[in-house]
Amino acid sequence: MRARVGDRIILAAEHIDEPTKDGEILEIRGAEGAPPYVVRWSNGHTGLIYPGPGAVLRIGATEAAPAQTAAAPPIPAAAASPASAPIPASVPVTVRRSPEVGHVREWNVRVSIFESGDETSANVVLIADSPEPLSARGTAHRSSHDLGVPEIGDEVAVARALRHLADKLMETAETDVSVMTGEEAHIRAV
Repeated sequence: MRARVGDRIILAAEHIDEPTKDGEILEIRGAEGAPPYVVRWSNGHTGLIYPGPGAVLRIGATEAAPAQTAAAPPIPAAAASPASAPIPASVPVTVRRSPEVGHVREWNVRVSIFESGDETSANVVLIADSPEPLSARGTAHRSSHDLGVPEIGDEVAVARALRHLADKLMETAETDVSVMTGEEAHIRAV
């Protein structure tokens, strides 16, 4: 992992039902952008971390600026504004995007599984570009007549959690489309 001051870092929860942590890198103490990092977390705390495999680095907004300024046909403001900040029609805004430049994002899903006796629960967290991570939970219960194969409980609980997460993501997309268009939206789950 290589970072710069101002980049955002996201740490998935270590245990089921714990929130995801996110913060801004204030200082880099390793060579050439390597850890450890001094991070100011969104809860106001500041600390030194060595990010593990569950950490996601979100490059600062300055990286995306060149793609936004390239010459291209204007996109109407209503289609270009983020869902969290609708722009009134009376405000003249034009956003230009380059059709030649793609935008790559990487989303991660963190899965935590807890097994106790015949019960298995799974918590999944989608770590994405949105400010609030989406999470969902799934459970499985082994019948007393079934063989004790923990992997099956894991598979069922995780599959149910992922299905719930997919439903929440579709609901979020529908809400975003409704905000952008001003009309009720329904997206087919194909």
